[in-house]
Amino acid sequence: MSMSENTPDLTGIRTSQSQIRNADYRLLDRTKLSPMYQHYVEVKEQYPHALLLYRCGDFFETFFQDAITIARELELVLTSKEGGKEVGRVPMTGVPHHAVDRYCAMLVEKGYAIALCDQMETAAESAALGSNLVRREVVRVLTPGTIQEEEMLQSRRNNFLAAIVLVGENWGLAYTDISTGEFLTTQSTDLEVLTQELMRLQPPEILIPIAAPDLNRLLRPGETSDLLPTNLPNCFCYAMRPLAPFTLPEAKQRLMDTFKMRSLESLGCTPFPLAVRAAGGLLEYLEATQKGNPVTLQPLRTYSLGDYLVLDHQSRRNLEITQTVRDNHFQGSLLWALDKTCTAMGGRALRRWVLQPLLDLHSITKRQDTIQELVEHTFLRQDLQQLLKQIYDIERLTGKAASGRANARDLVALADSFLKLPELANIASQGKSPFLKILHHVPAELEALGQKIVAHLVEHPPQHLKEGGLIRSGIDPQLDELRASAAEDHQWIANLEVIERDRTGIANLKVGFNKTFGYYISISRLKADQVPGDYIRKQTLTNEERYITPELKEREVRILTAQDDLNRIEHEIFLELRATVAAHTEQIRTIARSISAIDVLCGLSEIAATQGYCRPQMVPSREIHITDGRHPVVEKALLAGFFVPNSTQLGQAEHITATVEHPDLIILTGPNASGKSCYLRQLGLIQIMAQIGSFIPATAATLGICDRIFTRVGAVDDLATGQSTFMVEMNETANILNHATPNSLVLLDEIGRGTATFDGLSIAWAVAEYLATEIRSRTIFATHYHELNELASILPNVANYQVTVKELPDQIIFLHQVQPGGASKSYGIEAGRLAGLPPTVISRARQVMSQIEEHSKIAIGLRESML
Repeated sequence: MSMSENTPDLTGIRTSQSQIRNADYRLLDRTKLSPMYQHYVEVKEQYPHALLLYRCGDFFETFFQDAITIARELELVLTSKEGGKEVGRVPMTGVPHHAVDRYCAMLVEKGYAIALCDQMETAAESAALGSNLVRREVVRVLTPGTIQEEEMLQSRRNNFLAAIVLVGENWGLAYTDISTGEFLTTQSTDLEVLTQELMRLQPPEILIPIAAPDLNRLLRPGETSDLLPTNLPNCFCYAMRPLAPFTLPEAKQRLMDTFKMRSLESLGCTPFPLAVRAAGGLLEYLEATQKGNPVTLQPLRTYSLGDYLVLDHQSRRNLEITQTVRDNHFQGSLLWALDKTCTAMGGRALRRWVLQPLLDLHSITKRQDTIQELVEHTFLRQDLQQLLKQIYDIERLTGKAASGRANARDLVALADSFLKLPELANIASQGKSPFLKILHHVPAELEALGQKIVAHLVEHPPQHLKEGGLIRSGIDPQLDELRASAAEDHQWIANLEVIERDRTGIANLKVGFNKTFGYYISISRLKADQVPGDYIRKQTLTNEERYITPELKEREVRILTAQDDLNRIEHEIFLELRATVAAHTEQIRTIARSISAIDVLCGLSEIAATQGYCRPQMVPSREIHITDGRHPVVEKALLAGFFVPNSTQLGQAEHITATVEHPDLIILTGPNASGKSCYLRQLGLIQIMAQIGSFIPATAATLGICDRIFTRVGAVDDLATGQSTFMVEMNETANILNHATPNSLVLLDEIGRGTATFDGLSIAWAVAEYLATEIRSRTIFATHYHELNELASILPNVANYQVTVKELPDQIIFLHQVQPGGASKSYGIEAGRLAGLPPTVISRARQVMSQIEEHSKIAIGLRESML
């Protein structure tokens, strides 16, 4: 449902019946609206998908249904304003112009688009032109995927705008972060794969072409439309766009025009027409929203999903890659444990690496080589990190400069960073690894650009660009001459009070300034008879008279004119300087990518050196052999030495047949809270770390490459779609069984526990058996059904392991050690006792358990069914 069609929720908002009645401008006779409202409606119809904020003096005001929406979302008071004699009052909400960015940030975060319609002239200027209406234009359209303002962005994660084109099961995807210039595209089949890629990117806005008249609509998360394909996740904000910009001829032409090419061959995207269509439609949307501030993007890069380890959304969630399962916090995630980067650029790069582990052994080894060198050369690593801390986010600052939004402080930050590059190159020259070699030589042009910025801009420039005080002396002769003349005039006025007191003999004479009346000489009315004849009365107050002299008036005009000229010239010099920075955009972004990569590798080497991580040997086989592995996040949360390490032997080298010593599937049993889930997650995280090129928390390891990691850990309901815990579990298990390969790593916890015991055990047995015999993926199957231990005696590639406990007469002690052998019981009753169940309940449970065990034939029956 579009925003104009929403039924307003006016709870808690001051309103009136007339405001509700006039909320929809489409129902009013426009000719009866005042001229300003007529213009407002004209602009609104050009941006029907956006909330229109309309500048009126010191406020940005919004009217009609938009006013009701903004008042509700921002919890502002809804008022009203006269819309015309025959119309009456219309709903109105306003925010101060100096606070508009803060309010816009709140609205964008809620999924709204905003059109900012600003005044392009003052009321005096419009009156001088004979117009009663101040000229206004839309200067910016803010949408969730196109923001660049620092206060609206998270410094350590990308803000992607995505576009998709669907043709049956085939799809093309393009996405960009306009704050950094990244621009990528891909194409594939299977809409489930598209969903997983969108879940990885988490774009705040997705463009989708719709062949229907009802266009330019923005669906916020959770809203639905018959025009939107039903197989897309509804947790995103979708902007429905016209089809024309997404057609292949128009999209190709727009790409060639943007990157000044005669063909798309060099971009590598010609074999992917749906990807090209998505990229072209995305560019058109940027042209429509960015107005006079064009976005400079990096050349389009085409990538293949087959280049990276596949982590579906559920696996990322279960493994807590970027946030915790319980409360969605960053602290407690893998990214939290690994992020020792010194720059925001490095933080964003690390997130991308963690969400897209590599499959190519050569690329992994290059990263490992750099980490190895930085671990071995402590001073090199520390010197690099110390310098990296002094480098600003030049990637995003350059984006602001290229789009014409950078202020003087942004350029000073860029200059400070550019001037650090020679020192960075000098430190990097001490290293030999590939990522360090890239930094051995940095462009001399950037150092010169940094020196030029420092030479032009004052050390601490003001935030606003048109108020002067930006440019140093000695840069422009005209500027220096004007400053000298203005300084002389200011000094004359500063001396005027003393001179006039001596000349007139009036001891309390004062010289003052007022924005409305300008400079004046103030004299008490009691001394009015002593006023010289050349004084001209300017203003009469209760206790004083204010005068002007011809010379003072002349100086005033010169000062005010000079100030306007000074501000104009300084602004022109600054714009030229900013344009020079923009001309070096691609060069700056290239060095920024190198800096962010070495920042990530420095951080990973810091963790490796201080946490005792080892370099895993990566091999082109199915082997997973980890000695004394540790969970990187849990270990960080515990005191040093408290984490109990465990080894893993799973899969086998190419020349070895699967055996109990080299199993494909491990049945892991043990009581609740003993560490089974931790062990599963530990293995998944170690494999991910190894495939991003990181060292791992272990004594030694030999690891084969995984094509996918599947996890099924924990139990959750999906009440929004009416699915129970067990149904969610079965859906996820089915996904694993339908997509896993022999090169996948499958981590399953408690399959089948959401239903009756016999049902659950039967499903668990069948799933484990299928994984071991049909798929032969490397699997750890954690379960309380210790009856599954029978599989190891039947299938040669299945082994039993258990998390051990120490049994005492009145309690059990969890040792958190994984050892060969299967548990004979689950200790569930003992876990209940530890949780505080009443003693009578515990006693009765033990009686019932004894009776069940005495008569149970489950294990015997399963064994007979296999034979």
